[in-house]
Amino acid sequence: MTLKFRPLLCLFLAFALTIALKLALPSGAVAEPVTLLVGSASSLQDALKELTPLFQSAHPGITVKYSFTAPGALQQQIERGAPIDVFISGASKQMDALQAKGLILPETRRSLVSNQLALVVPRNSSLKLTDFRQLTENEVKRLAMGEPRSVPVGQYAEEVLRSLGIWEQLRPKLVLGNTARNVLATVESGNADAGIVFMTDAKISERVRQVAVAPKDSHAPIVYPIGVVSTSREQKSAQAYVAFLSSPRARPVFSKYGFGMVR
Repeated sequence: MTLKFRPLLCLFLAFALTIALKLALPSGAVAEPVTLLVGSASSLQDALKELTPLFQSAHPGITVKYSFTAPGALQQQIERGAPIDVFISGASKQMDALQAKGLILPETRRSLVSNQLALVVPRNSSLKLTDFRQLTENEVKRLAMGEPRSVPVGQYAEEVLRSLGIWEQLRPKLVLGNTARNVLATVESGNADAGIVFMTDAKISERVRQVAVAPKDSHAPIVYPIGVVSTSREQKSAQAYVAFLSSPRARPVFSKYGFGMVR
């Protein structure tokens, strides 16, 4: 072969190799690096952080980053155009509102995991609480719970206290937190005599004691819905992430942190 044709041959071989590599990619593989931003209720952060390396090893082209805050705040951010790809709420309220505005792809929405509501006190507390009704006693000066309008754990807590007929009586005692983990931290620090938190948060803390569990019929079922945000620019990768969290591979991790699986 003459020298003048060698550059053309090299160019042709490089082009052919590129095409071959693209054809060799398995179905669902990501050719270009992708970063997903997941907006999630704070109570899921330990489980999701443990699951992230498992997902990324199965999808090496995708990096997952998180914004853990109150679902009400995340709802507002998505409504204002924040570049969130996947939304995980601690209650249906915020997800329903976004879906009603066309901001959640309905075919991607599903119920991910479930939870329970617990009453906790600081580990060294001398209080002898065993029931939510005892929160009305004079010994309980400050009760921590989530802000009901934007924090699902607060929404459920209000439902419980109203169901028991003690909501109005307890309102002067309330110390409202802006996330589920903020409520937990308030009790851990001793800045509240008791707190109403998700059972999964109570389970991970060595600085609080769980003293009671809310009756299931005293509040709506605690279910975490997940869905892909319709404005996401990485919808295919976002759907892969949702599918992974809903798969059998993710269940042991969620169970480890105390979450129930939704069928």
